[in-house]
Amino acid sequence: MRDGILIGEGVVLDARPASFATRGLALFLDMLVLLVLVLASLFAFAWSLDSLELDMATAIVIAFSVLVMVVIPTTVETLSRGRSLGKLALGIRVVRDDGGPVRFRHAFLRALVGVGEIWLTFGSVALVASLTNDKGKRLGDMAAGTYAIRVRGGRPTLVPLVMPPFLGAWASHADMRRLPDGLALAARQFLGRADRLHPASRARLGQELAGQVERYVAPGPPPGTHPETFLLAVLAERRDRDRATAQRAQAAAHEQAELLHRLPYSVPDPTR
Repeated sequence: MRDGILIGEGVVLDARPASFATRGLALFLDMLVLLVLVLASLFAFAWSLDSLELDMATAIVIAFSVLVMVVIPTTVETLSRGRSLGKLALGIRVVRDDGGPVRFRHAFLRALVGVGEIWLTFGSVALVASLTNDKGKRLGDMAAGTYAIRVRGGRPTLVPLVMPPFLGAWASHADMRRLPDGLALAARQFLGRADRLHPASRARLGQELAGQVERYVAPGPPPGTHPETFLLAVLAERRDRDRATAQRAQAAAHEQAELLHRLPYSVPDPTR
């Protein structure tokens, strides 16, 4: 149903999984960058490896391999919230299954499993896993609970939130609890694409979403209110209430800041 998700930074992303070709090309670019890094490092330190004992040289090579295959990918994905250089170039991002940004644990598991399914098998295991999964997940994604989505391309259509005039009085007095982000976004996306849906699907989805939203609203809308009109009224009212709450909080913070600059509180500073 949903064409978008709300990640932790409050950014709406296209939730459609990235195609295998896009992911593969992003992976190729990442590995190309790492290969250049490896070759440059080996060229820079080749003279020093010749003078080391075999055990020491082996330990350095192992440590360098761990750095390239695990540490660097983990660090990059953690700091960029799922966007390595290749993914950035191809317009994709790795997110959690719930749409949230990846953390260190997710990036580390992806990189650790990637040692076997990408580096040691030349990507063949990752290829088979991605082609057999409906979201294009490789084994590292399955272990970490992540997948890659497109963040560039067609933007989700968001319908303008305008309060229906005949529901304004009801909405202003209704008790509306905060809607879960996923439900609010699903309703917003549905309203934006409703005119492109099959009439039967449009009616069914509208009634289903209206029923879910109505659990957070009391009293319910006037009898005979169309589900889509009800959704539009609730979203518009919640937006206006959130905006008013934010404005009151900003005004209170400004007033508090002014009081804190007086010595003592609420007493004007003495003139010199």
